[in-house]
Order: sequence, then structure tokens, then C-alpha cells
Amino acid sequence: MNEVTIKVQGMSCGGCVKNVTGVLKALSGVSDAEVSLADAAATVKYDPARISVEALREAVENAGFDSPA
Repeated sequence: MNEVTIKVQGMSCGGCVKNVTGVLKALSGVSDAEVSLADAAATVKYDPARISVEALREAVENAGFDSPA
């Protein structure tokens, strides 16, 4: 498993954190995701053979948030 921290912009409350966490954890290849409102970031443990960092960012963006590189 690899671990990456990606920026998540646009979160304003605990509901946003819950939404982003749920979206990331639902992805095939993700074993865990911890999202921090204060840090505006998500730390994700994932299997690089099953999912890419780009796909993680895309999932965050599809949920309505920004994830700059």
C-alpha cells in the first residue's frame, strides 16, 4: 500500500469531510482515507496497482471539490 496526501479545496464543514471521505473510501483500491477540514487535505492509503493518484483527485473533483496538483 502507498500513502498520498492530496489537497482538497472547497470544504466548509463536517458534512463536506464526510462526503469526501465516503467518496474516497468507496473507490476500488483504497484501503483508508482520512480527510482534514483544517488542513484542507485527504491522506489516502491505496494500492497503486489498482488506482492512480490522478483517479483519486478526479473522484474528489467529481464530488464537487477542487483537488489541485
